[in-house]
Amino acid sequence: MTVWDPVSFAAVWDRAVAGRADETFLVFETPSGEVVRWSYGDFDESVDRVAATLAGLGAEPGAAVHLALTNSPTFVAAWLAASRLGAWIVPSDPMGRTPELAGHIERTRPAVGLCAGARGDTYRAAASQAGRDDLPVIEIDEADTSLAPFDAAPLAERPAVGVRDRAAVMFTSGTTGRPKGVEVTQANYAFAGKVMAEAADLAPDDRQLVVLPLFHANAQYYSFASAIWVGASVALMPAFSASGFLGAAARHSATCASLFAAPIRMILARGGPVDGAALRHCWYAQNISADQYATAARWFGCRPRQLYGMTETIPAVLTDDRADPHHASMGRVSPGCEVDVQDAAGNSVAPGEVGEVMVGGEPGTTLFAGYLDAPDITAASFRNGWFCTGDRARRDEDGRHFFDGRRSDVLKVSGENVSIVEVESTLAEHPAVLEAAVVGRPDEIRDEVPVAFVVAADVSAPPSVAELDAWCAGRLAKAKRPAAVTLIDELPRTSVGKIRKFLLAEQANHEPS
Repeated sequence: MTVWDPVSFAAVWDRAVAGRADETFLVFETPSGEVVRWSYGDFDESVDRVAATLAGLGAEPGAAVHLALTNSPTFVAAWLAASRLGAWIVPSDPMGRTPELAGHIERTRPAVGLCAGARGDTYRAAASQAGRDDLPVIEIDEADTSLAPFDAAPLAERPAVGVRDRAAVMFTSGTTGRPKGVEVTQANYAFAGKVMAEAADLAPDDRQLVVLPLFHANAQYYSFASAIWVGASVALMPAFSASGFLGAAARHSATCASLFAAPIRMILARGGPVDGAALRHCWYAQNISADQYATAARWFGCRPRQLYGMTETIPAVLTDDRADPHHASMGRVSPGCEVDVQDAAGNSVAPGEVGEVMVGGEPGTTLFAGYLDAPDITAASFRNGWFCTGDRARRDEDGRHFFDGRRSDVLKVSGENVSIVEVESTLAEHPAVLEAAVVGRPDEIRDEVPVAFVVAADVSAPPSVAELDAWCAGRLAKAKRPAAVTLIDELPRTSVGKIRKFLLAEQANHEPS
């Protein structure tokens, strides 16, 4: 198993402040375009004020702090403040509806909640629905850079923080069902920062550009935690803008970034090369086509590197090579991580064979601690000490991994296994297609059949269904060809770009065969 001497995330932050007090930590560009900078030392003073304010409202060690905030200095300060207090954050989608927010509040029982003043009514309605009319709520202006509501005197004494103390509960995206609460410890955040900094060769003079939402693991694990681990800086944008991404990279002299495949496709569709944008490194998750990769590499100034991870795995356990990245590869095992590809019996599969991606490690240290109030679900997610990701992959003789879909992404068409990923990749290779998603639809004769939803690269000149049918017929076996193709303006997604396939499946099941 992985050998690592765990430290707390609170200690990692304190170390960065001690060693980099006068160096830039955070650059925030407000929605109006104002740019504000903090050194590590200056931001630590804000963290102390926030910590004291939260503590005064009941955020003692072991208590939860609920955050329904967009990307903002307040989010970052509240996260670090909770860590300092030995409390834990519950980050929710700030644009979530009342039932979703109420579910998170009810399940985590926070001592205090933070939300934007503009969404205060929705938030308080959620608290009331959760039976928490007594919940102290701090309403903020997310563009505020003074952190005005946090005016308590600095902490007189800081609580002792343990490496295995809970630091967060992050709810999974819920693309297929009720979200699970992933328990993240202090050591988990520190381990994520260590692994991701080493994988990216991050140095103190690097600057991460963060455009993905902070309530999601990607921005926390891959960007902020890694920057804090080495004392680097972060340029935080309030939201993702496809047309503005490269301009932001240039304005803030960013050297590193992290994206998903979908935002990259959006940048290519709506953006363009920008003078001064010169990233030396960019992570991305999920496949893009070879042509899209080549264009992104030209525009970004570097060859992006794919990675693979989940909220539960903590760091990305697979990361592609810096020297020779491959657009379709999830990469090799990240430093300090353990990954195997196994069959249903728990045996490692040979190179070239498809199996399930399994992740080893120590729960609460190098793997998530468990699912909130769900010991049975936690136990069922492990087999022989390995965490079962549910993702399928094959690896080659050189240790590179290639995604083959979720376990649920394999259709049985007339008894034949059909990989949804292969069908989606074939459609995405069509020059007039921006992206495609495929789901299964029950069929009386063939058990189930693939059904495709396609977004055109140019909405004013979309490909015809007949053209796409012919494209697939020339490249896919009969069982793999979509039984129906539907052109849509955009795919339904979660806030971090994951496709909500259950919505497409519902649509497919209501369409005539």
